[in-house]
Amino acid sequence: MTIDKFEKTLDLCCEKLTEEARTTGFKASAQFENRVREVLADITRDNSSFEIDFNPHPQAFPDIAMGEYGVEVKFTLNDTWRSIANSVLETQRIDEVKYIYVVFGKMGGIPEVRWGEYEQSVVHVRTSHVPRFEVEIPSKRPTTRKPLFEQMGIHYDDFRKLDMQDKMKYIRAYARKIHPDGRLWWVEEKEDTDVHTTPIQARLYTNLPIEEKTRLRAEAALLCPCIVKSGRSRNKYDDMVLYLLTYHGVLCHQARDLFSAGSVANPKNDDEGGIYIERALKLIENEMREAALSMDDALFVEYWGESVPPEQRISRWLEKADELATKWIPSQSLFLDV
Repeated sequence: MTIDKFEKTLDLCCEKLTEEARTTGFKASAQFENRVREVLADITRDNSSFEIDFNPHPQAFPDIAMGEYGVEVKFTLNDTWRSIANSVLETQRIDEVKYIYVVFGKMGGIPEVRWGEYEQSVVHVRTSHVPRFEVEIPSKRPTTRKPLFEQMGIHYDDFRKLDMQDKMKYIRAYARKIHPDGRLWWVEEKEDTDVHTTPIQARLYTNLPIEEKTRLRAEAALLCPCIVKSGRSRNKYDDMVLYLLTYHGVLCHQARDLFSAGSVANPKNDDEGGIYIERALKLIENEMREAALSMDDALFVEYWGESVPPEQRISRWLEKADELATKWIPSQSLFLDV
C-alpha cells in the first residue's frame, strides 16, 4: 500500500470514528484505542498484508502496527488537540514500522477524531521520569508553529536511532533556544548522563498564586496517594515533589507544608485537632475531582502503573489510600458520595 492510499485509509477511519464520537461517544483511552484497531481492521480486511495485533505489548510503540505503517493513538476528554506522548527512549519501538501517524480522539467541545503525521505532530519535549514528547494535531488553519524535530534541526527517523546521550544534546539545545533567559538546571552535560532530568525552567512553590497552589496540591495528591502514609514514613512525599518539579517546573522545598502545615490543614485555626493530612485533603476534594476528570491518562499509567477511566479515578485513589494509611481510613472520611 502506498503512503497516499494509507492516508486515505486514515481519512475513512477518522470519519467513521468522528461519527461515533458524536453519537455514542468514547469514555476512556483504552476503549477508543481498541475501536481504532477495529475500524482499521475492517477498512483493510481485503489487504492480506495487514494483520493487526489486538493484544500488543502494553508499552509497544506505536500502538498499532500495520506492516511498515504504524498508528499511535491519543485520546482526551478535554477540548484540546495536545497530549503527553511516548518516551524519547522508545525502548519498545516496533522495528518493522517505517511510517508513523497519530490518530487523536478529542471528546471535549465538539467531539472529533483527526490524524496527523507523527513527525509533524510532535511539538515539544518535556521531562518526567524520562523525557517525553508532546504531540498536537496540526490545526486546519494556517499556523507558524513548527514541529519539534524541525526546531531541533534533525529528522525524526535520524533522531530515534541515536543513543540517549546524543539525543540529549539536541534536547538541551532546544531547551536553551526556547528559554534563553531561563534558569536551565539541567542543560550542562555531565559525564554520567542520566535519563532523569530536572525541568527546563523552575519556579518556587511559595511564590505561586493561591489558586495555582491549590490546583497543584490536588493533582499531586491524586497521583501520589502515598502521602497518606504515617508521618514517620520516609520518602512519602518524594513522588509528589518530583511530579511538581518534572511536570510543572515547580520546586517545593518544604513538601510537608503542602499537607501538614496548620495554614493548609487548619486555615480557620479552630484547634479541633485531628489528622492534618486528612483535614488538608478534605479541603481540596473538589479540586481533586476536577483533576481526576481532566488529567491525562498517561500520568496515571506512569504514577499508578495502570490506566483508569476518569470517572473511576477517585474510587481507585480511595482503594490505594486505604491500603497505605494507618490510624485512619481515607474512604470513611473522604469523598463520601463515591
